[in-house]
Amino acid sequence: MEHEQTIPEQRKEEESTPEPDTSASPVPRGRRARRTTLLIAGAALLGVLAGTATGYAVQYDREPTPLPPLAQQTMDGPKPAAVNDATSRRSINANRWHKADEDLAKKLVPAPGGVQDVFSGLQSPDEFSIDHYEDPSGGVGGLIADGIRRIAAVHWSVDDRDFVEITLLQFQNRKGAERFQSGVNHYMPTQKYAGNQGREVPGVPADFGRLWIDSEAEKKPGYHPLRTGTAVVRRGDIVMHLKYTNNRGKIDEKAVAELAERQMERL
Repeated sequence: MEHEQTIPEQRKEEESTPEPDTSASPVPRGRRARRTTLLIAGAALLGVLAGTATGYAVQYDREPTPLPPLAQQTMDGPKPAAVNDATSRRSINANRWHKADEDLAKKLVPAPGGVQDVFSGLQSPDEFSIDHYEDPSGGVGGLIADGIRRIAAVHWSVDDRDFVEITLLQFQNRKGAERFQSGVNHYMPTQKYAGNQGREVPGVPADFGRLWIDSEAEKKPGYHPLRTGTAVVRRGDIVMHLKYTNNRGKIDEKAVAELAERQMERL
């Protein structure tokens, strides 16, 4: 009986005990940490911006620092010379040339002994155009568009029958050399020029060189028949243009090929 009487009393005590209030539970610590991190990052960013702006402001108000003087105040260079028996195109226009220009002329094959009318040296684009284009002004424009850098040539003649012209044309880059070579490859097979597809230059890949011998000699009343052999070979940014003319209408193809090989070996 006692046991049965105490049970209701315990239930009453349990029912009268208040439940814990969960509405006032504290904020989780993770959320507080994120807020603190954002505040620190924002403060750091503001500090960097403020420091940068202050640095610019300080630098703006300062007087500019002068650069140190050059070690060499004046550049030594040749002075243009007056025209006389000892001058040349290069000495008259000394300041138009660069020291590196000499290197291209040195790559030309030397003229053989016993030949006549020897010339070896640098050429201007207009001089080359006069000798190789029907429209010299258009030829100069094409060379400039291709990025011509410098031209060197060697000429000679043998017994007033064989006339040799070897020209090295250096461009600003390989694309310019490719365009020039492509232009020659386009017009040489036409009837107005060689009139045939030509042949490969020995030792040179087909895409880099070609040799043509005129199919027919050029005949005009009162003149000897002319026949020409032409070889065009590209190496890097340099194009070799070889023209071998005979005024008896005969061309030794082997001689043209060997001369082209000799020149390419020097490159």
